[in-house]
Amino acid sequence: MKRKFLFFILLMAAVSAVAQTPLNKTSQRTVTQISPYYFGPNAFAVPEMLDGRVQPVLRAEVATDYFKGFRGDKTIDAAFKLNIPLWTDRANLSVWMPAMEWYHNTDESLTACRVQPENIEEARDGHLAGDVYVSTDMQILRENGFRPDVVLRAALKTASGFESFHARYYDSPGYFFDVTVGKSMAVGSGKWNHSLRAAVTTGFLCWQTDLGRQNDATQFGVMAKWENTYFSLSANLADYSGWEHNNDGGELAHDQPTVLRFDLIGHIGQLDAVAVYQYGLRDYPYHLVRIGLAYKIDILSMMK
Repeated sequence: MKRKFLFFILLMAAVSAVAQTPLNKTSQRTVTQISPYYFGPNAFAVPEMLDGRVQPVLRAEVATDYFKGFRGDKTIDAAFKLNIPLWTDRANLSVWMPAMEWYHNTDESLTACRVQPENIEEARDGHLAGDVYVSTDMQILRENGFRPDVVLRAALKTASGFESFHARYYDSPGYFFDVTVGKSMAVGSGKWNHSLRAAVTTGFLCWQTDLGRQNDATQFGVMAKWENTYFSLSANLADYSGWEHNNDGGELAHDQPTVLRFDLIGHIGQLDAVAVYQYGLRDYPYHLVRIGLAYKIDILSMMK
């Protein structure tokens, strides 16, 4: 396990080194505007925050997302997420993506996203598949007494999403690392096993831009969760903040997306019913409503 972990960290470090390109003073002063504010809601959204624990079972989720843009635009997508335990309940591989999105833009959203005049008519309506995300989630510490849960996540974003000229996806790779610390406290007693959980996360995120460089961002998030045997309800505030917004060379980069998110999950045997609402507070001009269903299988027990 330790060898696999070290190999993965070295691999991600190598990817980071290759992605970076020496900059001259001109490119450092130029704001690229390759950021969430100028693209569709699935371009590089704020990563969904973990609560300090990995998925100990195989879990497959399908969902429908509805995004209502502040500029009148609309996006509906079919999304999926898969969590696969890696021979232990202390690590899993996660894969997720918007499998297909259908979108409608308004004149206001096309102008705000700086779609070029020759592409405007094609960019009004369309559908396409999105980027694939792959992460390894590792349980570094488990909660015990005063000790909290600690999870390290390392993720890659592919460049499988197209139509950057329609302001839907960056058409460039990205990656992020984050560490989440979580702690639960039992509340009351009885068959429902109520608990109140708090979590905080911090990390590093970056993506390739159009000037042969990458925008580096710091991540931060806080979460409060109420959970029991039958459901969980969580609220979290999360963001990442790129460096281009500090640039004095032109217009704003709008690379500091911040979101407020609420998750309600009902547990019915091996099924999870999922409902999500998310509001963009800064540099992410979208409401999100998600309805989904997940199926869980304890494959580790089956393999014993």
